[in-house]
Amino acid sequence: MGKNGDCKKFENLLTETIDEAFSTLGENVRKSIYFHLNQKFMITKQDIPYKIDEFSDALEQIFGIGARMLELLIMTKLQGKIRALYKWEGPNWLVPELTFSQYVSLLKSFYEDNGEIRQVEVIMDAGDQRQEQRA
Repeated sequence: MGKNGDCKKFENLLTETIDEAFSTLGENVRKSIYFHLNQKFMITKQDIPYKIDEFSDALEQIFGIGARMLELLIMTKLQGKIRALYKWEGPNWLVPELTFSQYVSLLKSFYEDNGEIRQVEVIMDAGDQRQEQRA
């Protein structure tokens, strides 16, 4: 069950959020994206929450570098719906680079834990340095 007694499943919330993000590009573009995801990548709208890595890869193949902007829009909208606030507690010069799927996973954990603050380990790209981030 989600934060504040909301029993909407995270997967449904994610699907709605992705749909809203696609809609900002226009209705025809939204339909076209879902068509290509289904036809070329075998990812249906309902599959997306269970195939986040494949979804992210498909967006990159469709939009190139522009996929990052779309992923950022999805992350921003999803974070707003869940009302999750994250605070980086590491040094300012060291900011973790989370992939889209890692970020979605963090938000899912936050949502399913009813907004409970807990430690999340983030492995940095630079060697084996490990930093903890509050999620």
